[in-house]
Amino acid sequence: MEETPKLQTQIEIGPIQTPQPRMSAELTAEELLKEQRIPFPFFRPLSQRKENTWLISVFFILHLIAFAATMIVNDCWEISHAQCALKQLGRLDAVGALRLRYLVKDHQFWRLFTSPCLHAGIFHFIVNLSSVVFVGVHMEQEFGPLRVGVIYLLSALSGSLVATLFLQDRPSVACSGALFGLLGATLSGLIWNWKIYSKKFATLMALFIISMVNGILGLMPYVSNFSNIGGFISGFLAGFIILFKPQVGQWYQAKTGLFDFNIKHSVKLKQKLDKPVLRSVSLVIFTLLFAGVTVAALQGINLNRYCSWCQYIDCVPLKWWSCSNKAMNCETMISSQQLTLTCSDNGNFRVLPFTNISQARLEDLCNLICS
Repeated sequence: MEETPKLQTQIEIGPIQTPQPRMSAELTAEELLKEQRIPFPFFRPLSQRKENTWLISVFFILHLIAFAATMIVNDCWEISHAQCALKQLGRLDAVGALRLRYLVKDHQFWRLFTSPCLHAGIFHFIVNLSSVVFVGVHMEQEFGPLRVGVIYLLSALSGSLVATLFLQDRPSVACSGALFGLLGATLSGLIWNWKIYSKKFATLMALFIISMVNGILGLMPYVSNFSNIGGFISGFLAGFIILFKPQVGQWYQAKTGLFDFNIKHSVKLKQKLDKPVLRSVSLVIFTLLFAGVTVAALQGINLNRYCSWCQYIDCVPLKWWSCSNKAMNCETMISSQQLTLTCSDNGNFRVLPFTNISQARLEDLCNLICS
């Protein structure tokens, strides 16, 4: 009996190729959208970020030094006996605040660079600097220290220049111009990368709340609200000019997190000079505005002459303070190592436990009592 030959079939099975994840890839926003790796919120927890924020730390230290110098000039610990700690600081002129007489008559334009470093008081210092740290840290980690540093400095200078166009004959600080520049740049960055971010309404609400709180502080004497307006416009335009896609660092697997990856990815969005028309238009507008404000400030132009109601944008008189530009007069009486100051306008008085006080400090205390 013959055996039936067995059919032998050889099937060549090649190695199964599994898709490899792209490590350290540069992906565009469209590619990330297809791979469902975004959107993600702008103000996400700092624990999900790995970038260093050294630039905002430097600005924080510089503001801290400037505020300490202002407190020392006011003799807040010894001569003033902490009288200036919880109120508006006096002697802001001595540390470089903006004032109409010094810029128009004396041409002390160096105050344009010192005023953005000054604060009107401890409450203003805490609120303003806390806002700068909150917004600045997220901006630096999102777009890098170089671009954020350029926006910060340009906004600070632009805000100081705009403030000079609406100066009154009283000290004025312009430190919030840089903060509002960061807020404006955050808004332009959000618009620029609208498809990348989630929770956009929450981001807009955060920007609105920070702007409102610091804008209300700008209604107090010595704080320029026009610097806020100038800084915001500057930062908004500068954001359209120099901001690219955000820098996304290490993303990790997390079931309850914003991303759900099987492995760790190192992803950086591709940075390219997209939308050149919008960037060019923003650059032209920014250049024209900055040049025009600079020339007007150097020429000593005061727009309050042409806008009678603009003064109420900068300072609103309330029962807690006065926005008057006229010199305050106070009666002084010394008895038993005590100095009593009485405002001639409203009758307010204050008894100070010291008598060794300079004439400049006396005028500052008189302004505080009368306001």
